[in-house]
Amino acid sequence: MSPLKLFRTVAVAEAITWALLLTGMFLKYVTETTEAVVSVGGMLHGIVFIAYVLTTLVVAVDQKWSTGRTVLGVVSSIPPFFTVLFDRYAEHRGLLGTTWRLRTETPAGPVQRLVSWLIRKPQQGLAAGVVAVLVLTVLALLVGPPASG
Repeated sequence: MSPLKLFRTVAVAEAITWALLLTGMFLKYVTETTEAVVSVGGMLHGIVFIAYVLTTLVVAVDQKWSTGRTVLGVVSSIPPFFTVLFDRYAEHRGLLGTTWRLRTETPAGPVQRLVSWLIRKPQQGLAAGVVAVLVLTVLALLVGPPASG
């Protein structure tokens, strides 16, 4: 899977889970019918949010994004549906290639070596990504929601 296709898939999934979470919040707070959709939507959104952030970092390293663009990519996960807008922005500016640079180029430094390994060994890279998302999800659950005031 190319950087473009991977990034787009996760960006769209993040937007879809935002829609699910917002639908659940509407049902809970406006129609007062159920909290189940918020629980399910919130958990799915949290998992995909973490996957999006990790994907953004991997793609940013491989595609040589500037720090500012990387931060913009990560921050686009906060407002609803902005990941799709950032995906379009990145594609139009040539920031999302159809090939992985670090699949063929020699990595420079430990971060590029890690990303290169993830790309060159896709099955192990996918497994590592799933484990990273699970570990970060568990940590987020242990920390709990942000304190309100």
